[in-house]
Parts: sequence; structure tokens; C-alpha cells
Amino acid sequence: MAVNKNALIRYKTIDKCLQNNYRKWTLNDLIEACSDALYEFEGKDVDVSKRTVQLDIQMMRSDKLGYNAPIVVYDRKFYKYEYENYSITNSPISNQDLAKLSEAVSFLKQFQGFSHFSELGTMVQKLEDHVYTQKTHEKPLIDFEKNDNLKGLEFLDKLYQFILKKQTIKMTYQSFKARQENTFDFYPYLLKEYRNRWFVIGKRKASEGIMNLALDRIISVEKSSKSFLEDSDFDSELYYKKAIGVSISPTLESETVILYIKHKQAPYVLTKPFHHSQKEVSRDNYGVTISLDVQLNFELEKEILGLGEGIKVIAPERLKRNIKERLYDAIDSYETEINDKSLRTISNRLEYKGFGILNHVYTKRDIRKLKSKLDFYIKEHNEQGFGMREVLKKMPELKEILFNKNFKKLIKSIDKNTFLTKAIYFDKSPQDNWYVTWHQDVPINVTRKIETENFSSWTNKKGVISVRPPEEISKNTFSMRIHLDDTTIKNGALKVIPGSHKKRLNDDEIKLISQSSIPFTSEVNSGGVQLLKPLLLHASSVSKVQKRRRVLHLEFSSIELPNGLYYAERENLF
Repeated sequence: MAVNKNALIRYKTIDKCLQNNYRKWTLNDLIEACSDALYEFEGKDVDVSKRTVQLDIQMMRSDKLGYNAPIVVYDRKFYKYEYENYSITNSPISNQDLAKLSEAVSFLKQFQGFSHFSELGTMVQKLEDHVYTQKTHEKPLIDFEKNDNLKGLEFLDKLYQFILKKQTIKMTYQSFKARQENTFDFYPYLLKEYRNRWFVIGKRKASEGIMNLALDRIISVEKSSKSFLEDSDFDSELYYKKAIGVSISPTLESETVILYIKHKQAPYVLTKPFHHSQKEVSRDNYGVTISLDVQLNFELEKEILGLGEGIKVIAPERLKRNIKERLYDAIDSYETEINDKSLRTISNRLEYKGFGILNHVYTKRDIRKLKSKLDFYIKEHNEQGFGMREVLKKMPELKEILFNKNFKKLIKSIDKNTFLTKAIYFDKSPQDNWYVTWHQDVPINVTRKIETENFSSWTNKKGVISVRPPEEISKNTFSMRIHLDDTTIKNGALKVIPGSHKKRLNDDEIKLISQSSIPFTSEVNSGGVQLLKPLLLHASSVSKVQKRRRVLHLEFSSIELPNGLYYAERENLF
């Protein structure tokens, strides 16, 4: 049975209303909703009578269109679906419509061999498969790629209508990088699908360039009162001609990209090219070399990384460098994975031996950021690089890098009640050739010393003896040395004597133990950490090579100070 466009709009509108179970719908409410929908689609007032909507409801209830909609009336005036999740969009196709669809499929298949109708191929296959499954009630014979859980698909139809009618959108959007949503006017020109994700292409302002917005980041769209801004220079075919994906820079020139594909992966790339500009340059017994004429963007790098070890960038150098860095960072993320066994081992070693080393706590990217930020700050503020105290107060932006997941797991495994009490930056430059002799550290980290009853100091100075012995303090205190450079015995690595943290030693005892013991040399990789107990006997090695050795020294404690004393840099970590 033939149905005109206005009738279909009314059926769809009534269906949407009755799906909304949070509102009671009278006949007048349905008439008003249909009038609004027709005005939105037609752009003019369309008279919808009471009789028309009553006939629509009768038609939806019948089998004439295959709906058989279970529309019921309750309380003598309200309409609803008898079944809560019912919708006419979920109704099976009638036998009559199936026959017509079969005819349409047969007709369209005749044109698949012609170049002008090449884009119909996938659509015809989908339609044919759907008709087959409806007729036979069997499983589909073709499984097309889809993502039913993809967010934002509900905006597709609305955005299409805005583009079709050249209307400005009032959009609320929140990108992955933004902390909060943002509402703005947007002039849409194109809907584009790439790798099962949808994007709307357009402009925010006349003075700004073309941009793409992912539908899964859209929060809401509605019609804006602003007049539409056309861009006569935007040509969708030319705009994407020199790039892979949707990340386009209109002012960026395309470059010749040379890639070497290993023999095993070559067939996949040759039969499914990265880009229409792909050409084969040469081949040998080990693989094939291809060229692309494209912009360098995120999607290109993603395609290259997708082949892993089976591909190598030959040119340009900038792309080659980016891919190498991303591969190194990927390896780093595996190497910096700390398991529970490693945490238990280093925690026990710290308690019984007085020290512990754990490499690969920070990635190379983290270390590069730390060194860059520290070098920039010291240069800008003319700061003393060696022994810079209160470094996290001066540079709070370092916390985001330092207090990462590995750091917190490590600290928590040692003492979940601990807090940070001190942060110092040491930068031993290549020109410095000094070293520290054997000694014990006793932690002091207060902003001022105030004579308090039963408490004077943690150290034995000027005859004042602490009420807390150093051995007790050592149980609840430790330090962490974060190495920003590789540290070896040749450039001043720390030497320690395991187990020497049990008691406070006098000078004679220190001399005797250091001369009669075999020390352990603490060689730590860049990005690794060394944990130390306060009374551990240690000394630095004499530098034999002039290399930089930068270390962030952090101290931790779970001891609360008496009234009148407080830590200079106390910071809770959990």
C-alpha cells in the first residue's frame, strides 16, 4: 500500500511519543506533536486534523503496513503502547514489501558492473542479505562491520537534516582533552565516516578553518538562530584527497612518504592500499617499497603502527623519528609494569638490607619531561642546580609526572600511612668531580626548631639527645632517589653496606665497618629509583667519567611531630 511522506512523518512522530512512558499522551498532544514535526520537515504550517491522527492510529494498529501496533487507551483519554519496549521501527517487513524489495535488489544488481554505480555495491549486498533473512528467518549470510555501542549515532539524522537544509547548529561538545563541555554555534558542511566512527565537518567561525568533530563527543545539538555561513572554497573530494583519515590541515602540503613493507605483510598492503596515491617503487626478496603522496597526520601514523614490525619508514625523516619514538614509548609501557612480587621483594629488602633498587619506574618520556622542566626552571630563575630544596613547592607541575601509578603502588607497598616530607634536586654536572665519604643520614625536616617538652631534636648535636632514638625513626622513615640519568660506578654511583641501618654508629664504628665490608654499588638506570633507610651506611663512588648525574631526592615518614614542630614539605599521597 502506498504511503505518502507526510503520513510516514506522522507515524514516526506518534511512535516516538508513545515510546516515551514518562508522559501521558492525549489525542490533542499527538496532534500537536505531528504538527510540530511536519513544520520542522516541511518548513511551513501543515493542518493536522483530529480525524487524520485517529486514522493514523487505526492504520498503525492494522496489518496494512505490517505494524500491528499494540496502541491502547487508558483512563478513557490517554494513549500508550501495551508493551513498554514496542516500536514500529522494530516491526518485521511485510511479505508485500519483501516482494518489492526483492524486485528492487534484482533491478539494482543489474547496474553493479557500471562505474557510475560502483558505490551501490555494498548497499545492494546489505539489502539483499536483509531481504533473504526476513524471508527465510535464517542467520545473515554477510556480516558487515558495525559498532552497535558507538556513541553519537542518534545525532546522525539530525545533523544530516541540518546540512541538507543549510542550517546553523547550536552544539554542546566536549573533546577528550577538555575538562568541561562547551556550547557554540557550528556551520556543518559534511558527514564523514572513518574506521566505524562518524565525524561532522564544518566551521565554528568565519575567521577559523575547517574542523572535524566526532559524533561520540557531542552532548546535544539544536537549531541555532544564527544565519548559515557557506564556504564556497570547501570541496569535500579535494579536501580529503591528499590525506588518510579525517585529521586534515588545509595549509599543510602533502609529502612523499616512502615505506618498506616486509615480505609477509606486503600482500595485505598491495591488495588494500593505504591511499589512492600508493605506488610500488621497488621490490626484493625480503619485501616491497611503496610511496604515498599524503599529509603527515595521526591516521597515517596509526596505519603504519598497525603493521608493527612488518613495516619501516624510509622517508621523510620527521615521520621516521615520530614512529621510532612511539615504538620506544610502547616498549616502555611494558617495561615499566611493576608486579606484586617485585613490590614485596623490594619492600622486604628495604626493611632487612636497608636499601632496594627498582628500575623502569618511569618511562623515558616521563624522564625527558622531568629533565626538560627542571633545566628550563633553573635557567629561567637563575637557580642553583645542585641541592635545590623545596623543589615541588617551586615546581608543583612536576607532581603530575612524579606521582604516577607505579610511584603510588611502590610507596603504598612500603607504608600506606606515609607522607612526603622533603624534596631536593641534585644535578651533578660533568665538571664536578667530588664525592661523599662513608656516613649515615639522620632525617631532619622541620621549618624551625622549637624547644618542646621531652623533644629537642632527632640528632645528637651540642649535647642535646633526642627522646626518640634513630633506630626507632628508621622504622617509619625512608628516602627515594629518582634517577634522571644512568648512574654507574664510573660516574659516581652510590655505594652502600647492606644491613648497616640497624643502629646509629660513631666515627670509629663507621671506619671499621667501611674498611672491613664489601660494599654494594648501586647502579641505577634512568627512570629507576633507589630506596634507602636513614641510617644506611653509604658513600659515593669517585667519578671516572665526566657525565651528568641528576637525581630527585624524596624523603617519606609516617611519624607525626610533637606540637610546635611541623614538616616543611609535608604532603599526603593517598
